[in-house]
Order: sequence, then structure tokens, then C-alpha cells
Amino acid sequence: VQLQACGGGLVQAGGSLRLTCAASGRTFSYYGMGWFRQAPGKEREFVAAIDWSGRNTYYEDSVKGRFTISRENAKNTVYLQMNSLSAEDTAVYYCASHTGFGASMVATTYNYWGQGTQVTVSS
Repeated sequence: VQLQACGGGLVQAGGSLRLTCAASGRTFSYYGMGWFRQAPGKEREFVAAIDWSGRNTYYEDSVKGRFTISRENAKNTVYLQMNSLSAEDTAVYYCASHTGFGASMVATTYNYWGQGTQVTVSS
């Protein structure tokens, strides 16, 4: 299984970015997907997750109302739309594939991870 994340970059505070994660190697639509991030000197933290159907989504409190996770099963792709970005959102963002059809905030329930994409928000 391979997960390829892209879409990161440098953006000013208040701006937007859309991250994309393309999956290959297994039936994408059978599995939940998640986004996590890791800032310098901090532990990896949960950002958002979506179940196999796309009908159920979960967000970390600080991104609720600003970030939106979605998926296109026909394209084996999951997205993270990030709006109203602030310096606190600066981190490497990782997409991950869940062990099952659900979704979770717990990193250990994901068994495949992408390489990460850097998001830098300048204040």
C-alpha cells in the first residue's frame, strides 16, 4: 500500500490550502482514512478522519469549522481542505489508512502512512 500526500506549501495566515492523498495497493473504498500532523518538537496529533463511505467525519477541536476532510473513492483519493490557516497549523501533515472501514482519532489504528507534506503558515 502506498499513500502519496501533496499540496502543502507556504501560505499567509488566513489563507487556504488543499492537501491531497492518493492511495494505491488495496481497495481504497474499504478503509477509513485520516490526516495527522506533527509540528517541530511536538508529538504527532490527530487532525481529521473519514470513514469508508465518506458519511462520517471527525475533527480535532482546533480545526473544526476550518478544515474539511472528504474523499473520492472512484479516484482513490482523500482531501483535506484547510481554511483560515494560522501559524499554529504549521506542521508536516500525514495521511493514513485505517485498519478497517471506520475512522478513528487514534494513530495506532492506522496501519499505512504517507510520507508527509509540509505546511508552513506565516503570520
